[in-house]
Formats: sequence, C-alpha cells, structure tokens
Amino acid sequence: MKWVTWENVGVDRMACAWLIKRFIDPKAIFIFVAAGEKSLPKNAEAFDIPGARLSHKRGHCTFYIMLREYELRDPILQRIAQIVDEADVVQEVTLEPISPGLDMICRGLRLTSKDDQSALEKGVIVYEALYAQIAAEKG
Repeated sequence: MKWVTWENVGVDRMACAWLIKRFIDPKAIFIFVAAGEKSLPKNAEAFDIPGARLSHKRGHCTFYIMLREYELRDPILQRIAQIVDEADVVQEVTLEPISPGLDMICRGLRLTSKDDQSALEKGVIVYEALYAQIAAEKG
C-alpha cells in the first residue's frame, strides 16, 4: 500500500513510518509531498497531514492515533506513544524525560539525510532500538 505524508519528516512521522512498516503494512511505500499540498496521490493513505483520518486528534500525535485506529495494544507501543506525544505535541506536564532527546535525534537524522526516504531508514533503527530497550526494561 502507498502512504503519503509531508516532506521533512520529524519525530512523529518517523515513528509512524516505523509503526506502519513493523506492525501494519510491511510492504509500505512512502510518498512525500510539500507541506500544505492539497492534491494528494490517489490510492494512498495520508498520515500526519491535517484533516487526514490518521493525524493529530484531541491533543495527541499521529502515532498515538494510529495505535487506536489499528487497535495495537502492545504496552511497549503505548509507552512509545507517550514518548512521541511529549516530543511532538505541547504538553503541560511531561513524564518522559527522553522525549526531548528523541526529538533532537530525529531532527538530526533529517538534517544528515539526503532525503526523507533516507531519514526514515535511519529512523527505523532508532525506533527499533527504543522498542528493544523498553522491552528489556520490562524484562
């Protein structure tokens, strides 16, 4: 399936792309369009684009919304959703001290990548490592 999002991916879009590839659609193909683009490719599921079915809602990031939409109840994914939420959405209270660091790492990945596809490939490594570390902590 084709998935479309805005270019210049950051913490939430990288997390969503990892989630899509790992838990929803292993054969996903990602398409990037300019921010604000209204004409999206046909037959592609939009994510993290305002107004899309899979986008920020009720103060939560798109990753969090995708967990709900696809009924992914893995407690490790729930924890990652909280981390990404705090990294991507303004919060009154923060509970996850790693959120700002994750945001900075994802920004750096984008800056050191030739394009969004390359940034996503690097982001997959970060999110796989985060998932593994949280799983190890749960023991």
